[in-house]
Amino acid sequence: MITRVAEHQWHALSDDRVVGRGEASRRPDGRLFLSIDTWHVAEFAHLASAMLAALPRPLYTVVDEADGGLKSQWERAGFTTRRREWEYVVPTSPGSLHGVTIAPPTDEDLLRSLDDAVRAEVSASVGWSSMPAEVLAPATLDLTKYVVASESGAYVGLVRLGPVRRQTRIGLIAVRAERQRRGIGRALLAYVLDSLYRKGIESVSFEVDESNPAAIALASGTGARRTGSTVELVVR
Repeated sequence: MITRVAEHQWHALSDDRVVGRGEASRRPDGRLFLSIDTWHVAEFAHLASAMLAALPRPLYTVVDEADGGLKSQWERAGFTTRRREWEYVVPTSPGSLHGVTIAPPTDEDLLRSLDDAVRAEVSASVGWSSMPAEVLAPATLDLTKYVVASESGAYVGLVRLGPVRRQTRIGLIAVRAERQRRGIGRALLAYVLDSLYRKGIESVSFEVDESNPAAIALASGTGARRTGSTVELVVR
């Protein structure tokens, strides 16, 4: 039996025991992403059917592409692949700064201004639906997680370290549109890799959208190796 226990939560019950859970979470760009936690194919199908019947479309989910079984279950529920991200791991190493001032931020207002500008540029160009959820900035900026590039007293580029899962991660590399193609992104990445190397961290991971040739070129230029991929699925 499938029971809706909250606005965005469902349980699959067998003999009054919870044997599966489904949840819908709204990302900052407004899209609803689904997740289902159960070991059994039948419960997955029942949960997916109930959630799809109750929620407004389009609906999305993200799966590790190596998990073919889970991907197939979502596809049987009607989902199709919308976009793909490659996961890279790059070794840390000493690097140069290419004539740009790179350092941890000291001014939260300048960092907030840069973050707002980057968000506006993404919204006006590729849109947030093509970006990983972690790119969206948190309400409170933690300066210890950032490195910034400065020019003429303004912050023009940033790197944000993401939440640590299996290893240290880069959550975001961004440069103001008018300052791009000047090596600032590469300088930021070199600084971060050098800093992590000095701390004894051997490698760092990050994700790249497969349709973003500039990001792929940046990853390739650092000696990064591709280790896996995730796919974003959608049902309309």
